[in-house]
Amino acid sequence: MGGRRRQARGERRIAQLLDATASVFCKSGYAATSMNAIAREAGVSPGTLYQFFPNKEAISARLGERLLRQMTEVHGRLVTDAEAALPLEAMLDAVLDPILEFSLGNPAFTVLVHEPEGPGVLQAALRGQVEDVIARRAPELPREQRVRVATTAFAVLQTGLSLVARHEGAERAAYADELKAALARYLVPAIGGEAGPVRRTGPA
Repeated sequence: MGGRRRQARGERRIAQLLDATASVFCKSGYAATSMNAIAREAGVSPGTLYQFFPNKEAISARLGERLLRQMTEVHGRLVTDAEAALPLEAMLDAVLDPILEFSLGNPAFTVLVHEPEGPGVLQAALRGQVEDVIARRAPELPREQRVRVATTAFAVLQTGLSLVARHEGAERAAYADELKAALARYLVPAIGGEAGPVRRTGPA
């Protein structure tokens, strides 16, 4: 009984520390965040924080895992077989809209996806999903080319998520459309389909 209580307390403390980490990342960015800043935000001593996480990379990786799990719980598998088989524009809508929705509701997600110095948990998962979609739509592509295409498409996604997050209202919707259009136009030569016109949901 006592062991379960201790475990529950430990899980609550970890959740508290992860919440504090997400808050500091959103206020200061990944690079400028220190373990001391996370401890201050959480209202604990640095020693307490280090009891649970040895460094910023470790707590960032745990936060990334939690965010990925939460997104999967809300939206299911990032790319289903049915979505991967859709026409390109429809596929991008089906795949990107849940990612955009989740990232806007969880700003630390965007920070970790965009941060080049981060631990890469989210980055690896999303880039892997991009490569998986490309493999399913263009199985004839050599692996080396598939990896290059996936890496480049993911770089566009990283920048696009950050741009969308920095805008509000109609401009936010317009940047989301520009992100989808940029990915479509890049991916057409590699995986086929039609890019279509840029959709204007924001001001012309």
